Amino acid sequence: MIELPLISGFLDYLDNERNFSPHTIKSYAADLTQFCRFLMAPPGEAGSAGEGLSAEQLPPVEELAAAGKTLQDRLLAVTAMEVRSYLAMMRNSRFTKSTIARKLATLRSFCKYLVRAGKLEASPVSVIRTPRQDKRLPKFLDVRQIEALLGAPDTATLLGARDRAILETIYSAGLRIGELTALNLEHLDEFSEALRIRGKGRKERLAPLGSKAIEAIQNYLALRQRELGKVRSGPLFINKHGRRLSDRSIRRKLDGYLRQAGIAPHVSPHALRHSFATHMLDAGADLRSVQEMLGHESLSTTQIYTHLTTQRLKEVYDRAHPMARPKAAANSDG
Repeated sequence: MIELPLISGFLDYLDNERNFSPHTIKSYAADLTQFCRFLMAPPGEAGSAGEGLSAEQLPPVEELAAAGKTLQDRLLAVTAMEVRSYLAMMRNSRFTKSTIARKLATLRSFCKYLVRAGKLEASPVSVIRTPRQDKRLPKFLDVRQIEALLGAPDTATLLGARDRAILETIYSAGLRIGELTALNLEHLDEFSEALRIRGKGRKERLAPLGSKAIEAIQNYLALRQRELGKVRSGPLFINKHGRRLSDRSIRRKLDGYLRQAGIAPHVSPHALRHSFATHMLDAGADLRSVQEMLGHESLSTTQIYTHLTTQRLKEVYDRAHPMARPKAAANSDG
Protein backbone atom coordinates (compact mmCIF):
# COMPACT_ATOMS: atom_id res chain seq x y z
CA MET A 1 0.00 0.00 0.00
CA ILE A 2 1.23 3.49 -0.82
CA GLU A 3 1.61 6.03 2.01
CA LEU A 4 0.02 9.37 1.10
CA PRO A 5 -1.58 11.85 3.53
CA LEU A 6 -4.76 12.08 1.42
CA ILE A 7 -5.22 8.30 1.39
CA SER A 8 -4.13 7.79 5.01
CA GLY A 9 -6.62 10.43 6.14
CA PHE A 10 -9.39 8.71 4.20
CA LEU A 11 -8.56 5.30 5.67
CA ASP A 12 -8.49 6.78 9.18
CA TYR A 13 -11.91 8.28 8.50
CA LEU A 14 -13.26 4.86 7.45
CA ASP A 15 -11.80 3.31 10.60
CA ASN A 16 -12.63 5.91 13.24
CA GLU A 17 -15.82 7.54 11.94
CA ARG A 18 -17.42 4.93 9.69
CA ASN A 19 -16.31 1.93 11.78
CA PHE A 20 -15.42 -0.13 8.71
CA SER A 21 -13.87 -3.54 9.29
CA PRO A 22 -10.08 -3.97 8.86
CA HIS A 23 -10.76 -6.26 5.87
CA THR A 24 -12.86 -3.58 4.11
CA ILE A 25 -10.29 -0.86 4.83
CA LYS A 26 -7.57 -3.07 3.40
CA SER A 27 -9.62 -3.52 0.22
CA TYR A 28 -10.14 0.26 -0.11
CA ALA A 29 -6.39 0.81 0.34
CA ALA A 30 -5.57 -1.74 -2.37
CA ASP A 31 -8.08 -0.15 -4.79
CA LEU A 32 -6.66 3.34 -4.25
CA THR A 33 -3.10 2.07 -4.64
CA GLN A 34 -4.03 0.56 -8.00
CA PHE A 35 -5.63 3.84 -9.09
CA CYS A 36 -2.45 5.70 -8.13
CA ARG A 37 -0.44 3.25 -10.23
CA PHE A 38 -2.78 4.01 -13.14
CA LEU A 39 -2.32 7.77 -12.71
CA MET A 40 1.47 7.40 -12.78
CA ALA A 41 1.56 5.16 -15.87
CA PRO A 42 3.40 6.74 -18.83
CA PRO A 43 0.86 8.74 -20.92
CA GLY A 44 1.80 6.96 -24.14
CA GLU A 45 0.79 3.56 -22.80
CA ALA A 46 -2.79 4.51 -22.10
CA GLY A 47 -3.71 5.36 -25.67
CA SER A 48 -7.17 6.86 -26.12
CA ALA A 49 -9.43 6.42 -23.09
CA GLY A 50 -7.26 3.65 -21.68
CA GLU A 51 -7.22 1.59 -24.86
CA GLY A 52 -4.42 -0.94 -24.97
CA LEU A 53 -3.43 -0.48 -21.31
CA SER A 54 -3.82 -3.39 -18.91
CA ALA A 55 -3.25 -3.83 -15.19
CA GLU A 56 -0.04 -5.79 -15.89
CA GLN A 57 1.48 -2.68 -17.51
CA LEU A 58 0.98 -0.41 -14.50
CA PRO A 59 4.14 0.71 -12.67
CA PRO A 60 4.94 -1.26 -9.50
CA VAL A 61 4.01 0.14 -6.10
CA GLU A 62 7.70 0.62 -5.25
CA GLU A 63 8.02 3.26 -7.98
CA LEU A 64 5.22 5.33 -6.43
CA ALA A 65 7.08 5.91 -3.17
CA ALA A 66 9.27 8.56 -4.83
CA ALA A 67 6.30 10.32 -6.43
CA GLY A 68 5.30 12.06 -3.18
CA LYS A 69 3.72 15.48 -3.76
CA THR A 70 3.45 14.86 -7.51
CA LEU A 71 1.07 11.99 -6.88
CA GLN A 72 -0.89 14.01 -4.30
CA ASP A 73 -1.35 16.75 -6.88
CA ARG A 74 -2.41 14.20 -9.51
CA LEU A 75 -5.10 12.84 -7.17
CA LEU A 76 -6.49 16.31 -6.59
CA ALA A 77 -6.52 17.04 -10.33
CA VAL A 78 -8.25 13.84 -11.50
CA THR A 79 -10.87 14.36 -14.21
CA ALA A 80 -13.93 12.36 -15.17
CA MET A 81 -12.16 11.43 -18.42
CA GLU A 82 -9.29 9.87 -16.45
CA VAL A 83 -11.74 7.88 -14.36
CA ARG A 84 -13.37 6.61 -17.56
CA SER A 85 -9.89 5.68 -18.86
CA TYR A 86 -9.33 3.76 -15.63
CA LEU A 87 -12.57 1.84 -16.20
CA ALA A 88 -11.41 1.07 -19.76
CA MET A 89 -8.13 -0.26 -18.41
CA MET A 90 -9.99 -2.60 -16.06
CA ARG A 91 -12.19 -3.83 -18.90
CA ASN A 92 -9.03 -4.46 -20.97
CA SER A 93 -7.70 -6.51 -18.04
CA ARG A 94 -10.92 -8.56 -18.03
CA PHE A 95 -11.94 -7.58 -14.51
CA THR A 96 -15.43 -8.75 -13.69
CA LYS A 97 -18.26 -6.24 -13.64
CA SER A 98 -18.62 -6.65 -9.89
CA THR A 99 -14.91 -5.94 -9.34
CA ILE A 100 -15.05 -2.84 -11.56
CA ALA A 101 -18.15 -1.64 -9.69
CA ARG A 102 -16.41 -2.14 -6.34
CA LYS A 103 -13.29 -0.24 -7.42
CA LEU A 104 -15.43 2.58 -8.78
CA ALA A 105 -17.34 2.68 -5.48
CA THR A 106 -14.00 3.08 -3.67
CA LEU A 107 -13.12 6.06 -5.87
CA ARG A 108 -16.59 7.53 -5.37
CA SER A 109 -16.26 7.33 -1.57
CA PHE A 110 -12.72 8.72 -1.65
CA CYS A 111 -13.69 11.71 -3.77
CA LYS A 112 -16.74 12.43 -1.60
CA TYR A 113 -14.42 12.46 1.40
CA LEU A 114 -12.09 14.92 -0.36
CA VAL A 115 -15.03 17.20 -1.17
CA ARG A 116 -16.21 17.15 2.46
CA ALA A 117 -12.65 17.84 3.59
CA GLY A 118 -12.47 20.88 1.29
CA LYS A 119 -9.75 19.36 -0.88
CA LEU A 120 -11.95 19.16 -4.00
CA GLU A 121 -14.70 21.45 -5.22
CA ALA A 122 -16.59 18.62 -6.90
CA SER A 123 -16.18 14.88 -7.32
CA PRO A 124 -15.03 13.77 -10.81
CA VAL A 125 -16.80 10.45 -10.20
CA SER A 126 -20.25 11.96 -9.66
CA VAL A 127 -20.99 12.06 -13.41
CA ILE A 128 -20.00 8.43 -13.98
CA ARG A 129 -22.53 5.63 -13.77
CA THR A 130 -21.76 2.35 -12.09
CA PRO A 131 -21.58 -0.43 -14.73
CA ARG A 132 -24.76 -2.49 -14.95
CA GLN A 133 -24.32 -5.72 -13.02
CA ASP A 134 -25.28 -9.19 -14.16
CA LYS A 135 -27.95 -10.54 -11.84
CA ARG A 136 -26.55 -13.65 -10.20
CA LEU A 137 -28.36 -15.64 -7.59
CA PRO A 138 -26.17 -16.73 -4.69
CA LYS A 139 -25.03 -20.36 -4.65
CA PHE A 140 -26.34 -22.55 -1.87
CA LEU A 141 -26.43 -26.21 -0.86
CA ASP A 142 -29.64 -28.16 -0.39
CA VAL A 143 -30.43 -29.81 2.95
CA ARG A 144 -29.16 -33.22 1.83
CA GLN A 145 -25.82 -31.72 0.77
CA ILE A 146 -25.54 -29.79 4.05
CA GLU A 147 -26.09 -32.99 6.04
CA ALA A 148 -23.40 -34.79 4.01
CA LEU A 149 -20.96 -31.91 4.49
CA LEU A 150 -21.56 -31.63 8.24
CA GLY A 151 -21.00 -35.37 8.60
CA ALA A 152 -17.64 -35.33 6.80
CA PRO A 153 -15.21 -34.34 9.62
CA ASP A 154 -13.94 -37.02 12.00
CA THR A 155 -15.18 -35.71 15.35
CA ALA A 156 -13.09 -38.20 17.32
CA THR A 157 -10.03 -36.01 16.67
CA LEU A 158 -9.45 -32.48 17.92
CA LEU A 159 -9.06 -30.96 14.45
CA GLY A 160 -12.05 -32.91 13.09
CA ALA A 161 -14.20 -31.81 16.04
CA ARG A 162 -13.07 -28.24 15.44
CA ASP A 163 -13.95 -28.42 11.75
CA ARG A 164 -17.38 -29.91 12.51
CA ALA A 165 -18.00 -27.08 15.00
CA ILE A 166 -16.91 -24.51 12.39
CA LEU A 167 -19.26 -25.85 9.71
CA GLU A 168 -22.15 -26.18 12.17
CA THR A 169 -21.58 -22.64 13.45
CA ILE A 170 -21.46 -21.00 10.00
CA TYR A 171 -24.60 -22.81 8.87
CA SER A 172 -26.49 -22.49 12.17
CA ALA A 173 -25.85 -18.76 12.62
CA GLY A 174 -25.42 -17.65 8.99
CA LEU A 175 -22.02 -16.13 9.68
CA ARG A 176 -19.63 -14.43 7.32
CA ILE A 177 -16.22 -16.11 7.25
CA GLY A 178 -14.58 -13.03 8.80
CA GLU A 179 -17.13 -13.01 11.61
CA LEU A 180 -16.36 -16.66 12.36
CA THR A 181 -12.57 -16.24 12.49
CA ALA A 182 -12.97 -13.19 14.77
CA LEU A 183 -14.92 -15.17 17.38
CA ASN A 184 -13.42 -15.41 20.86
CA LEU A 185 -14.38 -17.79 23.64
CA GLU A 186 -16.09 -14.96 25.52
CA HIS A 187 -18.41 -14.33 22.54
CA LEU A 188 -20.08 -17.69 23.14
CA ASP A 189 -23.10 -17.63 25.45
CA GLU A 190 -23.91 -21.29 26.04
CA PHE A 191 -26.75 -20.46 28.46
CA SER A 192 -28.57 -18.37 25.83
CA GLU A 193 -27.34 -20.61 23.00
CA ALA A 194 -26.14 -17.62 21.02
CA LEU A 195 -23.05 -15.80 19.78
CA ARG A 196 -22.25 -12.11 20.07
CA ILE A 197 -21.14 -11.11 16.58
CA ARG A 198 -19.40 -7.95 15.44
CA GLY A 199 -20.34 -7.63 11.77
CA LYS A 200 -19.84 -5.07 9.03
CA GLY A 201 -19.43 -1.53 10.27
CA ARG A 202 -18.57 -3.08 13.65
CA LYS A 203 -22.25 -3.42 14.40
CA GLU A 204 -23.00 -6.02 17.02
CA ARG A 205 -25.80 -8.56 16.84
CA LEU A 206 -26.86 -11.67 18.68
CA ALA A 207 -26.77 -14.80 16.51
CA PRO A 208 -28.84 -17.76 17.78
CA LEU A 209 -27.24 -21.20 17.66
CA GLY A 210 -29.05 -24.47 17.09
CA SER A 211 -28.66 -27.41 19.46
CA LYS A 212 -26.43 -29.31 17.01
CA ALA A 213 -24.06 -26.35 16.71
CA ILE A 214 -23.90 -25.98 20.50
CA GLU A 215 -23.22 -29.70 20.85
CA ALA A 216 -20.46 -29.56 18.21
CA ILE A 217 -18.80 -26.57 19.90
CA GLN A 218 -18.96 -28.22 23.33
CA ASN A 219 -17.42 -31.42 21.96
CA TYR A 220 -14.61 -29.43 20.33
CA LEU A 221 -13.91 -27.42 23.49
CA ALA A 222 -13.90 -30.57 25.64
CA LEU A 223 -11.30 -32.22 23.37
CA ARG A 224 -9.33 -28.98 23.24
CA GLN A 225 -9.26 -28.72 27.04
CA ARG A 226 -8.19 -32.36 27.37
CA GLU A 227 -5.28 -31.90 24.94
CA LEU A 228 -4.27 -28.27 25.47
CA GLY A 229 -5.59 -27.35 28.91
CA LYS A 230 -8.31 -24.96 30.10
CA VAL A 231 -8.44 -21.57 28.37
CA ARG A 232 -11.01 -18.92 29.27
CA SER A 233 -10.28 -16.26 26.64
CA GLY A 234 -8.79 -15.85 23.21
CA PRO A 235 -9.80 -17.26 19.82
CA LEU A 236 -12.65 -19.76 19.74
CA PHE A 237 -11.25 -21.63 16.74
CA ILE A 238 -7.49 -22.19 16.67
CA ASN A 239 -5.03 -23.98 14.37
CA LYS A 240 -2.68 -26.78 15.42
CA HIS A 241 -0.19 -24.18 16.64
CA GLY A 242 -2.73 -22.62 19.01
CA ARG A 243 -3.18 -19.45 16.95
CA ARG A 244 -6.37 -17.97 15.51
CA LEU A 245 -7.56 -19.83 12.43
CA SER A 246 -7.35 -17.85 9.18
CA ASP A 247 -9.93 -17.41 6.41
CA ARG A 248 -7.62 -19.22 3.99
CA SER A 249 -7.28 -22.27 6.23
CA ILE A 250 -11.06 -22.59 6.54
CA ARG A 251 -11.51 -22.36 2.77
CA ARG A 252 -8.87 -25.03 2.25
CA LYS A 253 -10.49 -27.32 4.82
CA LEU A 254 -13.91 -26.79 3.25
CA ASP A 255 -12.63 -27.85 -0.17
CA GLY A 256 -11.46 -31.15 1.30
CA TYR A 257 -14.75 -31.85 3.06
CA LEU A 258 -16.73 -31.00 -0.09
CA ARG A 259 -14.79 -33.65 -2.00
CA GLN A 260 -15.26 -36.10 0.86
CA ALA A 261 -19.02 -35.46 0.86
CA GLY A 262 -19.25 -35.92 -2.92
CA ILE A 263 -20.18 -32.28 -3.54
CA ALA A 264 -18.76 -30.27 -6.44
CA PRO A 265 -15.76 -28.21 -5.27
CA HIS A 266 -15.39 -24.43 -5.55
CA VAL A 267 -18.21 -23.84 -3.06
CA SER A 268 -17.13 -21.00 -0.78
CA PRO A 269 -17.79 -20.78 2.98
CA HIS A 270 -20.19 -17.96 2.09
CA ALA A 271 -22.40 -20.58 0.39
CA LEU A 272 -23.16 -21.95 3.87
CA ARG A 273 -24.42 -18.48 4.84
CA HIS A 274 -26.54 -18.43 1.68
CA SER A 275 -27.82 -21.91 2.53
CA PHE A 276 -28.79 -20.74 6.02
CA ALA A 277 -30.84 -17.84 4.66
CA THR A 278 -32.48 -19.89 1.90
CA HIS A 279 -33.44 -22.75 4.21
CA MET A 280 -34.81 -20.34 6.83
CA LEU A 281 -37.08 -18.69 4.27
CA ASP A 282 -38.08 -22.08 2.83
CA ALA A 283 -39.20 -23.11 6.31
CA GLY A 284 -41.38 -20.03 6.72
CA ALA A 285 -39.12 -17.52 8.49
CA ASP A 286 -40.06 -13.91 7.80
CA LEU A 287 -37.72 -11.69 5.83
CA ARG A 288 -37.15 -9.16 8.64
CA SER A 289 -35.99 -11.87 11.04
CA VAL A 290 -33.58 -13.31 8.48
CA GLN A 291 -32.30 -9.80 7.78
CA GLU A 292 -31.55 -9.30 11.47
CA MET A 293 -29.86 -12.69 11.84
CA LEU A 294 -27.67 -12.06 8.78
CA GLY A 295 -26.76 -8.57 9.97
CA HIS A 296 -27.88 -6.92 6.74
CA GLU A 297 -28.31 -3.16 7.02
CA SER A 298 -30.86 -3.04 4.19
CA LEU A 299 -33.82 -5.34 3.64
CA SER A 300 -33.17 -5.19 -0.12
CA THR A 301 -29.91 -7.11 0.44
CA THR A 302 -31.84 -9.92 2.11
CA GLN A 303 -34.52 -9.97 -0.60
CA ILE A 304 -32.14 -11.71 -3.02
CA TYR A 305 -32.95 -14.93 -1.15
CA THR A 306 -36.65 -14.60 -1.94
CA HIS A 307 -35.69 -15.04 -5.60
CA LEU A 308 -34.10 -18.37 -4.71
CA THR A 309 -37.15 -19.61 -2.83
CA THR A 310 -39.51 -18.35 -5.55
CA GLN A 311 -37.43 -20.08 -8.21
CA ARG A 312 -37.59 -23.36 -6.29
CA LEU A 313 -41.35 -23.04 -5.81
CA LYS A 314 -41.73 -22.51 -9.55
CA GLU A 315 -39.69 -25.65 -10.25
CA VAL A 316 -41.89 -27.66 -7.88
CA TYR A 317 -45.00 -26.19 -9.52
CA ASP A 318 -43.75 -27.05 -13.01
CA ARG A 319 -43.06 -30.64 -11.97
CA ALA A 320 -46.26 -31.20 -9.99
CA HIS A 321 -49.11 -29.21 -11.55
CA PRO A 322 -50.77 -31.06 -14.48
CA MET A 323 -51.46 -27.85 -16.42
CA ALA A 324 -47.82 -26.73 -16.08
CA ARG A 325 -46.33 -29.83 -17.72
CA PRO A 326 -45.57 -29.94 -21.46
CA LYS A 327 -48.47 -31.18 -23.61
CA ALA A 328 -46.61 -34.32 -24.72
CA ALA A 329 -45.99 -35.34 -21.12
CA ALA A 330 -49.60 -34.60 -20.16
CA ASN A 331 -50.94 -36.69 -23.10
CA SER A 332 -48.70 -39.62 -22.24
CA ASP A 333 -50.43 -39.85 -18.87
CA GLY A 334 -53.52 -41.06 -20.74
